[in-house]
Amino acid sequence: MNKKLIALDLDGTTLNNESQITARTKAVLTTLKNDGHIISIATGRPYRSSKQYYSELNLSSPIVNFNGALCHNPYDDNWNRQYHKTLSLELAHDMIKLRKWNHVLLVAIETKKHVYVSDSFIPYPDFFADSKKDIRILTKDNLKENPTAISIFTSNNEQQPIIKNQIVAEYGNAVEVRTWGGDVPCLEIVAPGVQKALGVEQVAFEYAIERKDILAFGDEDNDFELIQFAGHGVAMKNGITKLKEIAADVTTEENNEDGLANYLMRYFNLSTV
Repeated sequence: MNKKLIALDLDGTTLNNESQITARTKAVLTTLKNDGHIISIATGRPYRSSKQYYSELNLSSPIVNFNGALCHNPYDDNWNRQYHKTLSLELAHDMIKLRKWNHVLLVAIETKKHVYVSDSFIPYPDFFADSKKDIRILTKDNLKENPTAISIFTSNNEQQPIIKNQIVAEYGNAVEVRTWGGDVPCLEIVAPGVQKALGVEQVAFEYAIERKDILAFGDEDNDFELIQFAGHGVAMKNGITKLKEIAADVTTEENNEDGLANYLMRYFNLSTV
């Protein structure tokens, strides 16, 4: 079998419902990495709240963060395929007002190294990872750098499309709005044209892996282009219907049932891990 690039979404895919990588998933991914395949994370999360999983899997490959707005190698600041696509500071300042919209619980404006938050609300347990030193209060005076992404956490999934439509109506082609679910659903606003496949393509170039040898997994709207782009795109059983309809395959188990690990074991004919 040719060397594969295995591109992994985190929430709802690699992680279980407690935001953990199970022992089985870790063992399968470690086996595949030791067999010469490339494991790369492609997530809507910032690096600050995904680096613990990167470290847990003992990765050294580039990682795609913010739904493709940032592609970088944590161990190589001079990696020649890295990029960082940002929103304008003026746009970010205007979006601070979104906190006052109905059903918006938190506005978090992310830069590469900092997060500016409108409130003390914590949307998921590891939102601040293991440190709060990079957290700043969101005000126009504090925010002085172009942001990578703006996360709008809403009260429920039913409100997501309503608020998304309001954002699109107000800001139009100046932004790209992607969604992902969970107990506290998130609308993530990035620069126009940003999506995960942009970063995964750069990772594939780095390792001279053809598109047909890219194996990608996801579960949500923000994985759509990634699943389309991959030579073999797989939607999780717990994924949205829209994604399953365009995927090459669907896992037989959910993320909370080791669906990713079980699929990889069958795909690569692993008998034990």
